[in-house]
Amino acid sequence: MARMTHFNNPLFLGFDHFERILDRVSKTSAEGYPPYNIEQLGETALRITLAVAGFSMEDLQITIEENQLVIRGKHAEDDSERVYLHRGVASRQFQRSFVLAEGIEVTGASLDNGLLHIDLERVVVEPEVRTIKIEDVSAPKGRKRTKTIEAKTD
Repeated sequence: MARMTHFNNPLFLGFDHFERILDRVSKTSAEGYPPYNIEQLGETALRITLAVAGFSMEDLQITIEENQLVIRGKHAEDDSERVYLHRGVASRQFQRSFVLAEGIEVTGASLDNGLLHIDLERVVVEPEVRTIKIEDVSAPKGRKRTKTIEAKTD
């Protein structure tokens, strides 16, 4: 049976990109590994902390793809020669994605005692004031009038 969505409506032509993003977010939110926290450190600073016990820095990769922060973990070593009597520590590979809002930048990442910290900063853009020259094209030739106005852009 074909899946019906709200984006199949003919009034929503060109919104298939949004449908793919929603599908991706719903799939990654259903996955609960690794657990994470999101903290607000200041007025414009955030920190994402992932519990990645058992992963080394070489096993982890952080990338920004379009407007998504993607964290991947994959063990490089082979466990085939080990014999486990009980295996409770997860060592599977993972991928965790976070959609970044406009103006959010990653400022750094650190690994401390099995916790991966990713620091984010919201860049505050200062408004720019520019002067725009207005010309009077209806004035007789040789007697053009101009007026200067200020425009504030955000």
